Amino acid sequence: MIKREEYLNKLITFKDKELIKVVTGIRRCGKSTLFRLFQDYLINNGVDKTQIININFEDVEFDYLTDYKILYNEISKKLLPGKKNYIFLDEIQHVKDFEKAVDSLFIKDNVDLYITGSNAFFLSGELATLLSGRYVEISMLPLSFKEFYSVLDDNISKEEKFSKYLSEGGFPYLLNLPDDQAKRDYLEGIYNTIVLKDIVKRKNIADVGVLESIIKYIFDNVGNQTSVKKISDTLISYGRKISAPTVESYLNALCDSYIINKVSRYDISGKQYLKTLEKYFVTDLGLQRFLLNNNKQNLGHNLENIVFLELKRRGFKVYTGKIGELEIDFIAEGNGDKFYFQVAQSVLDEKTLERELKSLNKIKDHNQKFLLTMDFLPETSHDGIKQINIINWLLDK
Repeated sequence: MIKREEYLNKLITFKDKELIKVVTGIRRCGKSTLFRLFQDYLINNGVDKTQIININFEDVEFDYLTDYKILYNEISKKLLPGKKNYIFLDEIQHVKDFEKAVDSLFIKDNVDLYITGSNAFFLSGELATLLSGRYVEISMLPLSFKEFYSVLDDNISKEEKFSKYLSEGGFPYLLNLPDDQAKRDYLEGIYNTIVLKDIVKRKNIADVGVLESIIKYIFDNVGNQTSVKKISDTLISYGRKISAPTVESYLNALCDSYIINKVSRYDISGKQYLKTLEKYFVTDLGLQRFLLNNNKQNLGHNLENIVFLELKRRGFKVYTGKIGELEIDFIAEGNGDKFYFQVAQSVLDEKTLERELKSLNKIKDHNQKFLLTMDFLPETSHDGIKQINIINWLLDK
């Protein structure tokens, strides 16, 4: 198992704190593995196995526990008095009214509670209301390039590893599969589960073809500014009858399932958030390659996608930026800091370099600015704007 140290350390930090630890993320990104790693940590640090209760609701063995009352009663019977009990409930959204069982377990003095879910919908509504201020969310993503890089053969160059990462994405189990066909089959299984099980069933969607058209549109326009109306108009021009509100509903469902990420725009000059022309990025480029079934993805936009995901991993809130008529690829905010990023495949051409620097130079505050490219040059500064190779930046080198 790949040690997901970034996420494992977060669980360790919150161990025994009076908070429900909620791990969210796209299916197969490693949430169950993270629980196993944390359970190993507990055992290695003095916790007896009898103090750990682990239930994965995707295992038919636990189907009888999908009634919240039965779940609560069964767990209560197993709790050891006088000792801390560590309860792990994996894919808890399969339990109807699960928040009632979660709340009742949480208020017990001898319970430390951990849950996962593969759909943001389960964190809305009643659970958020019932547990307001009593849970911490740990948002999990597929493997970072640094994690991916660390498990590949040392004889492979970092450039080859990055090319493989761009092509295959970061779902951890892919690294165990022998060939491209096996990997495609695995990605198809993830995609079908997310679309058919998580979205179509929950939203009661009759025309799956329309939903898939929206997914393909988003996957094919990663990093491009778009809008609900633009998507609706495009699908109508293709002969699909769909209203703008329906498109918006489907987009929200896709974001809830963590398959895509909506990034809002911020007007730096006007100091306001904009309600139009947002961008969407995919949570895993392997899914994009599978669904589009070609090798024609836009490398520049896919580099943006990887930078966006990395900024999320590093704990930043991420926006796209606008200053006058110019665009900033990313504004990253966190821990009281703010950074600006431009991403380009190459800036060896002087006109391209000038274009990429122009928007950053127009920003007059003193926050740090970065230009990330695939050019293999020593780290350079353009009047305070740091130009760094993307691969080195991802590896923190």
